[in-house]
Amino acid sequence: MKYLCLICAEKVMEQMTEADAERHFEEYRTFIEDIRASGHYLGCNRLLPPDSATTIRVRQGKVAITDGPWVETKEQLGGYFLIEARDLDEAIKVAARIPGAWIGCVEVRPVAEDARTLEVLGLPGGSAAARAGIAAEKRR
Repeated sequence: MKYLCLICAEKVMEQMTEADAERHFEEYRTFIEDIRASGHYLGCNRLLPPDSATTIRVRQGKVAITDGPWVETKEQLGGYFLIEARDLDEAIKVAARIPGAWIGCVEVRPVAEDARTLEVLGLPGGSAAARAGIAAEKRR
């Protein structure tokens, strides 16, 4: 099963001292090497600070654009890992080793892989199974 690990912290790399950022990058390098070797790694990336964000909302066909994050909070979304784990317990064990969890938090969330979602995304396993699920819902 796939899990998205969202990393939040009060400081992102750009807001750290050079020495702290370098140490944190090295902690991530080691963690990534470990989860690649264990087979849990599917993908990851770091996000730029919230002041580089643009938030959009579409209401009644009109696009509203706001610079920066959409909510004021101390913790900032700093990056993510997409991992493969047997179950939530294993995903939590992997996420607990993410260096960002040591200075912030990591939200672990299952990725939707139901037939209907897979069909909409055009991924294998979606079409026939999703049609069967949709037909069953209509019969209810």
